[in-house]
Amino acid sequence: MKIVVNMLSKADSVDGQGVGSAYLEQVNLIKTELNDTFEVRINSHKKADIIHIHSVNFPYYLSRKRGAVKVCYCHFLPETLEGSIKLPKFAFWVFKKYVVSFYKKADYLVVVNPIFIPDLIKLGVKEDRIKYIPNFVSHDDFYLEDENKILETKKKYNIDPNKFIVLGCGQVQTRKGVLDFVEVARRNPDKLFVWCGGFSFKAITDGYKELKEIVDNPPYENLKFLGIIPRSEMNDMFNMSDCLFMPSFNELFPMSILEAVNSLKPVVLRNLDLYKDVLFDKYVCGEGVDDFDNLIKKLATDKEFYQECQQKSKYISDYYTKENVSKIWKDFYLDVYNKNPKRRKA
Repeated sequence: MKIVVNMLSKADSVDGQGVGSAYLEQVNLIKTELNDTFEVRINSHKKADIIHIHSVNFPYYLSRKRGAVKVCYCHFLPETLEGSIKLPKFAFWVFKKYVVSFYKKADYLVVVNPIFIPDLIKLGVKEDRIKYIPNFVSHDDFYLEDENKILETKKKYNIDPNKFIVLGCGQVQTRKGVLDFVEVARRNPDKLFVWCGGFSFKAITDGYKELKEIVDNPPYENLKFLGIIPRSEMNDMFNMSDCLFMPSFNELFPMSILEAVNSLKPVVLRNLDLYKDVLFDKYVCGEGVDDFDNLIKKLATDKEFYQECQQKSKYISDYYTKENVSKIWKDFYLDVYNKNPKRRKA
């Protein structure tokens, strides 16, 4: 008899979100790699052994366990919302309180980055109820393409095949460091800077007015904003580029990094503590625009340095395999199921 896991999520209802990508990958992983042990249902109203909540929608806050173990994915902390969405102060305060309450109602929290465990404990979540399981990206969907396919993608987007291409991706918002991305583009007129992503939350996006003007009217010829690209086409974008540049001020565990390293692209990031435990220093980072500018110039001109950074990306890609991550999920699900005193008897 299989253990029934009911996945509750609307994470994929808004295009261009990493949370949606993480949800799809995790569900597919359980369905394909662990289908001998678990039966997956999506937003079902039937009884289940484990309820796994992927997004903090209000109906899921009210969901009844009916004897099931309630697991909640923690993709963000309340403070990480700053720089993402802009709401009136009181509304923002209420929403942050709601998120904390949502997390506390779960029997177990799964975090995608261990650096947030101490913060959750401070918020009142018991440490033995928190489990770190990293994000995962399938090598079947994100992989190294051949040169003909890469040239085809460049032609599709009218991109000079001889340019050094710097790719940025994610929602266009202040937190993502878009303004720094634009400034580094200004300093490198010989390279092409391409951003994939748009305004998933439209007018409530932090910095919307200023960023919308830049997106609609890029100030430099070597700067392109392509909008939200379907995830099924993002592998083409990573392969087309020469490096991934993400100057975000705050992140959890960006799916785009895992997607990019599967095509062996060097990764340039802001120097944030949260990357250290999950990327093992296998990336290059800077404190600000001057550092980013120097690193991208070096990647474009120093072949040995570029190859060294490719090897770093390969290390990350090899580490986050479906075999490793699926075993973690299997052990976790079995553990919480067996600890549930109200579990169904086989």
